[in-house]
Amino acid sequence: MNDFEKKVRHFLKNDQPFIFIIDFQKSEQLAYSFQEAAAQDIYFNIKGNGNDRQLQPLTTTATSIDLRPEPFNKHAYIKAFHTVQNELKNGNSFLLNLTFSTPLHTKSSLKQIYQNAFAPYKLWFKDKFIVFSPECYIKTKDDSIFSYPMKGTINNDVPDAEAQLLSNKKELYEHNTIVDLIRNDLSMIAKNVKVNKFRYVEKIKKGTQELLQTSTEIQGNLPKDWKDNFAALLLKTLPAGSISGAPKRKTIEIIEHAETTQRGFYTGVFGIFDGKDIDSAVSIRFIENNDGQLIYRSGGGITHLSTLEEEYQELLEKIYVPII
Repeated sequence: MNDFEKKVRHFLKNDQPFIFIIDFQKSEQLAYSFQEAAAQDIYFNIKGNGNDRQLQPLTTTATSIDLRPEPFNKHAYIKAFHTVQNELKNGNSFLLNLTFSTPLHTKSSLKQIYQNAFAPYKLWFKDKFIVFSPECYIKTKDDSIFSYPMKGTINNDVPDAEAQLLSNKKELYEHNTIVDLIRNDLSMIAKNVKVNKFRYVEKIKKGTQELLQTSTEIQGNLPKDWKDNFAALLLKTLPAGSISGAPKRKTIEIIEHAETTQRGFYTGVFGIFDGKDIDSAVSIRFIENNDGQLIYRSGGGITHLSTLEEEYQELLEKIYVPII
């Protein structure tokens, strides 16, 4: 049992609220009480539960936030896309989530963006990065565990957007693949895993616009002593299937070859224990501070049905701050 597992076990045994943050590679595994997090300059808000009220209020309004992204080099994207497509054709992967970094020429600070962003899962990490994620990873209720993989995106301004999204064969294939993967992942740590609600449509704020995304609710029964082993159980399921791909191990190897930089905390997970239950998110909608240059990380799932132009546009489509 490593230090992270011991600390999480201690918090859970004492019903003490805490936050955990894990990077994509699982090389960084952090756990803090709410008070410890604030002392480390880590603030968060998960559906109204958090410590970010301690951040000093800003006078900046959401209307003044302009990200001004510099689109990721298309030639570099084409090269990576073809690398992934070749791996798919060779049967080494069925689905791969390909991501890249986009420089922002914004005048807004990470703090201004964080405090104006509206999302169910928000994280501020030491002025190094912020997350405003719409995607729940896992949550617990009593002795049940739930996961909500989110796959399939379209701008709501597109005519008949919902019908187009639901009828898109590529998006359906991608969603089915991830649902199957998450069911398998949960089956490693829970019993009687089942799909409660399949491929329902959610609206995600994108500035003054909306994105439509499809999600599925998956449920399983945890062992009665899950609090004694929660950290180990969680780590078994990582990295999250929705931002890696299937089969997971080989797909991660391809990601490391195709992408130009290490992901770090991007596409990891973070979450809280509120004294009773766990709620956590996939670390997407992610902006990092790279020596004073703000970088937005985004991506999308690639399958054998993907087209280069659609996937490149999805990469750009996801560069936004959700404001009210």
